Amino acid sequence: MIETLQTWAAAHRDTLQAFLRRCFATQRPLMLQTDLNGIFEELRTTAVDELAGSPLEHGVTLLQEAVLQPPWAYFALREGAGAWHYLRIHLENAIPESILVAEFLHFKELLVRPDSGAKPVLEVDFAPFNREFPRLKEIRSIGQGVLFLNRQLSSAMFQKSAEWHAKLFSFLHLHAMEGQQLMLLEHIRDVATLRSALRQAQAMLEKQDEETPWSALAEPLGRLGFAPGWGNTAGRVADTMSLLTDILEAPGPQALAEFLSRIPMISRLLILSPHGWFAQDNVLGRPDTGGQVVYILDQVRALEQEMRARLAVQGVDVEPRILVVTRLIPEAEGTTCNQPLEKIHGCDNAAILRVPFRQTQGEIVRHWISRFEIWPYLETFASDVEREALARFGGRPDLIIGNYSDGNLVASLLSQRLGVTQCNIAHALEQTKYLHSALYWLDNDPTYHFACQYTADLIAMNSADFIITSTYQEIAGTKKTIGQYESYRAFTLPGLYRVVQGIDPFDPKFNIVSPGADANIYFSHRDQSRRLRSLQGEIERLLFGAEPGVPWRGHFVDPAKPLIFTMARLDRIKNLAGLVDWFGACARLRKHANLLVIGGHTDPAASADAEEREQIQHLHALMDQHGLDDQMRWLGTRLDKGLAGELYRTVADFRGVFVQPALFEAFGLTLIEAMTSGLPVFATHHGGPLEIIQHGISGFHIDPNDGAAATDAIADFFERSTADPEIWERLSHGALARVDAHYTWRRYAERMMTLSRIYSFWKFVSNLEREETNRYLMMFYHLQMRPLASAM
Repeated sequence: MIETLQTWAAAHRDTLQAFLRRCFATQRPLMLQTDLNGIFEELRTTAVDELAGSPLEHGVTLLQEAVLQPPWAYFALREGAGAWHYLRIHLENAIPESILVAEFLHFKELLVRPDSGAKPVLEVDFAPFNREFPRLKEIRSIGQGVLFLNRQLSSAMFQKSAEWHAKLFSFLHLHAMEGQQLMLLEHIRDVATLRSALRQAQAMLEKQDEETPWSALAEPLGRLGFAPGWGNTAGRVADTMSLLTDILEAPGPQALAEFLSRIPMISRLLILSPHGWFAQDNVLGRPDTGGQVVYILDQVRALEQEMRARLAVQGVDVEPRILVVTRLIPEAEGTTCNQPLEKIHGCDNAAILRVPFRQTQGEIVRHWISRFEIWPYLETFASDVEREALARFGGRPDLIIGNYSDGNLVASLLSQRLGVTQCNIAHALEQTKYLHSALYWLDNDPTYHFACQYTADLIAMNSADFIITSTYQEIAGTKKTIGQYESYRAFTLPGLYRVVQGIDPFDPKFNIVSPGADANIYFSHRDQSRRLRSLQGEIERLLFGAEPGVPWRGHFVDPAKPLIFTMARLDRIKNLAGLVDWFGACARLRKHANLLVIGGHTDPAASADAEEREQIQHLHALMDQHGLDDQMRWLGTRLDKGLAGELYRTVADFRGVFVQPALFEAFGLTLIEAMTSGLPVFATHHGGPLEIIQHGISGFHIDPNDGAAATDAIADFFERSTADPEIWERLSHGALARVDAHYTWRRYAERMMTLSRIYSFWKFVSNLEREETNRYLMMFYHLQMRPLASAM
């Protein structure tokens, strides 16, 4: 593509110079895709024929960023996910030159540190460590790493059967739970003995009734060398042994995946989520406390059920145990965050384990700390967690799941020390949320400490055995926008280091596993038999009462109107203030509906978070500006899940809608909750909602940067559904069908347990090759992460 542009530029030098001059005329050192497209459109008006269908026109559509320091312009072009090119153009000769990513980043650094010149800079490059490992090739395969890995593993087994059969044999000998050996006993000494034992066992099982329990089979199969773990009945044991026989004869990806998914590997699960107020009640809506807490608690309930079911069907009499580790906060402000151990509702053997943050001298940190300020405490926290978890489990966990940047870093430290399979879940990566935050890290350091966070992210991403994302976009973005993980592919922290290859979206460690909503709490408003009628009085008071019983502002002078409902933390990214402003400015929408906002506090003095206080004041100013006190109710409260579920259904009874107006939303659990309740939804097209919603079928996408268009779309819907009620019904049924097909915790848990087994096998067989990467990561941690955290 660059060669084509070079050829065109040689014949159209004046036109390319005109484009560059317009870029330089803005006097902006950094320009993004929309800016560059705007400049090109201005130029097009003067040279329509010359530019139509030209390589420049095509090239501009691919531009992601320009760095401008006359007479040089440096550009980053993105042909697709992970496919980047870099070039520079001098104003006088106007010939595009292809450059390396390091050159582009160096030029960018000069904007912030013009004195850096030719000073040496630490370059971070993980590419050499991954050259020998399989890598996806097709964009459509991104996020389906386990399918690709299965094909690679089965192919390797076929090509080098003796070597890989020995690896699989060794892997099967590893497994034990609660002191009980599983799968293979010691007197099966090699693959040949295993094959012989399998033939004898299968011949014996053919004579048994399929429902014969393992207890009746244990003695004869034990004499052949088989321990528990093959199945709970003769039929299940025979199926599992048949899969292994097929793999040893002619391995295929499906058989390998199915066999590995049956191996009883996981009974102890450690989940890490250090920041925020992690508890089951009275915490949602507090700073740094939202969807991630709901996600993990629902995840735990689903995983415990799936773990128990898998152990039972494989004939292993072991009860699964799960610990969710977070931070203990002595000054708990009426929450349970000061309790060291809290049983998780709806589970038998799952609990929240709270471990305090400690100062260097050992003194416990007593108050809440922002997620941006916790980095100095995490190393000691990881050591304390290791001691507590080993004591409570009575040994190592079988799988460690990290959450967000802090939890993933702690997971990396623990996984490295304990040799346990590590799964990362980012929830949200900050680079794409805060524009140019890496480049200007030093300016933001007093508040956000992005250098610490992005360093922790790099370490955790490259340490993880597998990474779970809720959407494709989280990894690789869209045709026009980069993914959250893709933003870590190459970036610079001027004065610290530059990353020329950080993470590869084509790495098979990435897998899309979308969560759901708790089916016991969130269900259709039409399901009358399950409705929580006892809550109706409380809901009516919240919505319409003169004194709702919680901090509030505003009322509905016409309570018969349908509701536009939104609920989120009160921070800038969630954009609740944007929705209030749109509603206030749109007379047509105000004619058809009332607005219900639940989020944050209504009194700035009640919040300890600076950003939340600013948003509170902004909401009050907007309500004053638009005179919304008789058409909007703002509740500064946090609803428990049961009440929230019934509130969604009540809004649906009023034939209302749910709006998710965020500037960016990594996934959108509230969106799933609303859709599960049968509410038509309108949600941002930046992030996960773009994949969750089928536009016009299960909801509508809106642009949070175009409030007028968003309110027109919502007003149009109300007008059309008033004229034809079937329109509202179709969207409601479409939302329910979409969630049921793709977003349930049952599907999530099944997939997570299968992934953990396959990647545990991959970790085992590739352990030696990964040793170099681990040493590099530990060096990076000690030379970069520790000094950055200590400096705080």
